[in-house]
Amino acid sequence: MRTPYDVIIKPVVTERSMDDAAGGKYTFKVATDANKTEVKHALEEIFGIDIKKVNIMNVRGKLKRMGKNVGRTSASKKAIVILAPNSKEIEFFQGL
Repeated sequence: MRTPYDVIIKPVVTERSMDDAAGGKYTFKVATDANKTEVKHALEEIFGIDIKKVNIMNVRGKLKRMGKNVGRTSASKKAIVILAPNSKEIEFFQGL
């Protein structure tokens, strides 16, 4: 059995995600084999919030070069969560 902390890896802190956080949209990096229901239940358990909608996207690894050697960064999965109107905000994003 996976814990919620196995599903949610870390929050994504960028300019765009901070602008969306003001409107109730929060972005998290999640496990590559996680689905929408697992993400929803994990976030509800960790932060004690009500979630309206979960969008998930696969992020492909980028090609990187180091001289003549070509490699690829690791692929990941990202979840954008929209909170319900009556839900409290996530406190982690408030201080940033």
